[in-house]
Order: sequence, then structure tokens, then C-alpha cells
Amino acid sequence: MTNPLPPGLYIVATPIGNLGDLSPRAADTLRRADLVLAEDKRVTARLLAHAGAATRMANYNDHSSESERDTIVARLGEEAIALVSDAGSPLVSDPGFKLVRAARAAGRQVHTVPGPSAAIAALTLSGLPTDRFLFLGFLPPKTKARADAIAEVANIRATLVLYESGPRLADTLRALGDGLGDREAAVAREITKLHEECVTGDLAELADRYSAAAPKGEIVIVVGPPPERAEATDAELDAELHEALGRLSPSRAAADVAERLGVPRKRAYARALDLERQR
Repeated sequence: MTNPLPPGLYIVATPIGNLGDLSPRAADTLRRADLVLAEDKRVTARLLAHAGAATRMANYNDHSSESERDTIVARLGEEAIALVSDAGSPLVSDPGFKLVRAARAAGRQVHTVPGPSAAIAALTLSGLPTDRFLFLGFLPPKTKARADAIAEVANIRATLVLYESGPRLADTLRALGDGLGDREAAVAREITKLHEECVTGDLAELADRYSAAAPKGEIVIVVGPPPERAEATDAELDAELHEALGRLSPSRAAADVAERLGVPRKRAYARALDLERQR
């Protein structure tokens, strides 16, 4: 092979729809690698053809065994192996985390060839705040587990980004509305493809829109952060702290109340100490 790549693992981001988004560096890496690890070789074969690469492929996915992973890591000492997902950046709700960790533990070189990511693309399309966001991947499919997962992030002051399938979209939007309140949101679908769309509205509106018929394609939901809360009054703070001090230390009570009321922890702790001295 002319000008082969140095041995190691190459994490290669691939297009999420439009093959024109494959970067020149990613195409070059796929052509020069000794092996390409693919989720679905049929999908990756089309990508390799577009890149003009005749590189051998092997399957690697979430069901790959530990022995298969060990074999790959051993080969990284002498071969350049590229890891790709069916679309987007590997390891972002895709296989690869355990392989990268094992490669690093074995002292192998790990390189990233960054590129498309559906989560970031949807965030930029949504028109919602981008300065602080939390990626949730796919929510659990069962109702109780999904509600619990939503409750865990309900008070986080950040835009939420998550993936979903068409058949589950309306139910998930409804569950998000139940758990988060009526926040602004966006549903981005078929990003970079011919029928790309990004529909915005509040969660209830979007749930109604998609309840009649499940949309097709890859889907990303973006949900805006919670609205700004009015500063709690001294009376409100004292009432919450009195209750919390009955079961917690001043520091724990202050932390608990500060999070619930959205007040600075220093303010809550100083007041908790005052109330504790008065008890």
C-alpha cells in the first residue's frame, strides 16, 4: 500500500445522509486503512465506493464479543483500523466505547477523524439555546423507566438533545411534556437529506402533530431549557429550610433547597446556619 497509515485505531465520522459531507481526510483514512470496522457492511460498502476505497471490512457492533474486541486490539499494534458507524460520529449512541477503552488500556494509538453528528446538526437547526446542552441518546422504551429518566433531567438548565424513532415519537414528546412542562422544542428529521425538515413548537403541539402518523427517517428531538424562575423570597426560603432542617444537616438542607428553589447555595447555607442557631 502506498503511504500506509501508522498503526492504531481511527474513529471516522461518516455522513448522516448526504455523502457529500464525507470529509477529504475521512475518505483518505478509509482508503489507506488496513481494515474498516462497520456496523452494517452493506451500508459501509456504499460509503467506501463513494470514497474510492477498496479496503477490507469486518463487522463490529454492540453484540461483538470480548474475544473479538481483544483480537482487534492486538492487531492495532501493526495495523491501521478504521471504526465507522452506519451514520454520524462513532460512539455517539453507536458502538465503540468499549473498543476505544480497551485500545487505550493496551497502549494503542487512538485517533479521531471528526465530522457529522446528528445531535449537533439538529441543535444548530432548532433555534434553541446552544451555549449549554445535554445529550440524552435514546430514552428507555418502557413508560416508567422513561418517566424516571425525564425526571432526572427536569431541573437541569440546559437544552436537551435526544434521538427517537418515528413510531415512538409522539409518545416520547407527550412524556417529555408531562415531565418537563410545556417547553419550546424542535423535531429535526432526515437531516442533510432531500426531505430534511425541522419543525418547531411547544411539546404539546409537536406531540399532537405527530400523533396522527409516525414520520419516517432518523429523528432528533431538541427541547429548550426550563424557564427562568423568579428569585425566591426570604419567607419562601425560610419555609423550605425549616422543613429540610428537620431531617438534614445544614449543609445538606441548603444544597437540597438551593436546587429546588434555584437560589445560590451560599445564600441558602448562610440562612440555614442562622435558622439552626435559632432552634
